[in-house]
Amino acid sequence: MKSAAPADKSTVTGSPSELDLTFTESLNLKFSGVKLTGPDKTAVKLGDPGLTRNDKVLIVPVSSPLGSGTYTVEWHVLSTDGHKTNGSYTFTVKP
Repeated sequence: MKSAAPADKSTVTGSPSELDLTFTESLNLKFSGVKLTGPDKTAVKLGDPGLTRNDKVLIVPVSSPLGSGTYTVEWHVLSTDGHKTNGSYTFTVKP
């Protein structure tokens, strides 16, 4: 992963409406996904992911507002050239 919004270890004011994960290679959406876990370790409901910017940015809508606390993003992707990659990062929401 090249970058993310919200960024790794960042603190954001208010709930983000989506997660944007940017990669260096084009992705295969069918085999890519994201899981968001809240401060209480429960999964947060997300919308259907999509791709933009030459299929290098995975956009995942956040279905409902996030409360204060630290969230963990776990992602897995398959690039169009067949490389599988996965990872995780955290960000914090403050009111």
